[in-house]
Amino acid sequence: MIKLLLSLATFLIVNVHAEELKVLSDNFKGDQPNGLSIFTGNVKVTKGLDELNASKVTIYTDAQRKPTKYIAEGSVSFYIVTENGEKYRGKSQKAIYLPNESEYQFYTKVDLIRIDDYRRVKGDKVVVNEIRGFANADSADGEPVVMIFTMQDKNATKKSTQK
Repeated sequence: MIKLLLSLATFLIVNVHAEELKVLSDNFKGDQPNGLSIFTGNVKVTKGLDELNASKVTIYTDAQRKPTKYIAEGSVSFYIVTENGEKYRGKSQKAIYLPNESEYQFYTKVDLIRIDDYRRVKGDKVVVNEIRGFANADSADGEPVVMIFTMQDKNATKKSTQK
């Protein structure tokens, strides 16, 4: 579980300085003195092969205009290819990325899938911190956190190698 969640920590907006970050939306509001960029309506953020979609994305920046926090809200969905080549897709109602802490926070109806081996995490709060090696998944309203692993049948493996 922790390996899966730590691998997820490299997605969304990885290596902010290495590739072009492109944001498309129906509306934009910028508040440069306060370091805010707010995109609303059919927001699509792309960076390399990565894609994030949401109803609203707010990007907070410091005095040097370096992003310090990203918040995606409303029907958040994403597709990510990590530096290791692992592919993920998922959805939630809210996603927060803190680049200075390398921390990702996902909230409400979280469903994360590693496509390569179909490892899946479902819950209402998933937090991953790459620097501290921390991963946590919680549920709400007494619902369980669900982890799904695709297991290979030992007998099927033996049969296929004996042919």
